[in-house]
Amino acid sequence: MNPIFAMMPITVFEEMSALSRAHDAINLGQGFPDGAGPADVLAAAADALLTESNQYPPSMGLPALRAAAAEHYRRLQQLDFAAEDVLVTSGATEALAAALLAVVSPGDEVILLEPAYDAYRPLVLRAGGVPCAVTLHPPHWRLPLDRIAAAVTPRTRAILLNNPANPAARVFDADELAGLATLCVAHDLVAICDEVWEHQRFDGRAHVPLIGLPGMDARTVKIGSAGKMFALTGWKVGLAIARPHLLGPVARAHQFLAFSTPPNLQAGVAYALGKAADWFQAQADDLQRARDRLAGALAAAGFAVLPGEGTYFLNVDLHASGLAGDDIALAHAMVTQAGVAAIPLSAFCTGGDAPQGFVRLCFAKADAVLDEAADRLGRWRRGVLAA
Repeated sequence: MNPIFAMMPITVFEEMSALSRAHDAINLGQGFPDGAGPADVLAAAADALLTESNQYPPSMGLPALRAAAAEHYRRLQQLDFAAEDVLVTSGATEALAAALLAVVSPGDEVILLEPAYDAYRPLVLRAGGVPCAVTLHPPHWRLPLDRIAAAVTPRTRAILLNNPANPAARVFDADELAGLATLCVAHDLVAICDEVWEHQRFDGRAHVPLIGLPGMDARTVKIGSAGKMFALTGWKVGLAIARPHLLGPVARAHQFLAFSTPPNLQAGVAYALGKAADWFQAQADDLQRARDRLAGALAAAGFAVLPGEGTYFLNVDLHASGLAGDDIALAHAMVTQAGVAAIPLSAFCTGGDAPQGFVRLCFAKADAVLDEAADRLGRWRRGVLAA
């Protein structure tokens, strides 16, 4: 039995979702939207299921989807990549696994920016790499370029960047990313860029793909998620974009992880990627409205809410809200006493300087769900403070 995974607990998402079900709570922990997804995209996939081949598609992905992805990023992010530079994977996490297995050799160090998606560390370990955490700090969660540079050693092979960042809900700006690109070039690092939230940005913020910055074209694997783009998280269709010398090894790793992804879902995504920029902006605007609704209700209930620049998530500073205790205990109390499931931010951190007393809430929900959750949390907070 492999000790890397045998000794790991279940994910915090599984734990909190199980508690949510057990206590009939509102689940604002796991990041999935309430809606069914775009009807025309569902119809395109359903039609492909009935009328197109359901046998193995090419391991690299359907040609139509690879071409659609290249065109999508050309139109919306001005990236000059061809269909041959695109790999279709079974979700973005599989793309991350394939990229790490392709890039990292045993003993190589990989810089992780924490708080970080909880799959990163075990995937680096599975590849034989050594995770090296650099902590970002609230409330602004800026890239600490000086501390990232200090973490680079002769054994450092790669840096894993999540932008927009989950769970920090931060969209890194052009200056921060330019500094990171300079550092990668100076130290000959590969950047594995988890950009699954690239379309979930608010208040007019721009997405700056690291792969498009000077010197990064040949040293970056860019990863996207159709599940996040189209609010269809169960589809698990990921995209990896890189130049051939990087994409080839990633594709070979993918070949022995999943080999291919359901062809009808690929057809649905190929159709959906042709949507106009205004369509993606409208989805972001709707999420921004939901963010403001939940943030406003929580602030009115006395909670200290951090800025949310992107993703599906808001973070709440429970200590600044008058609540004492560690975030894991408080998250358990929230689900068992208030009937609302959240994710403690400490679950995304390993370093000793991890932020304390924060929880993450998902706002990609119906208005009535958000209103009820805020009401429950407000009553719970008042009860705790009055006790």
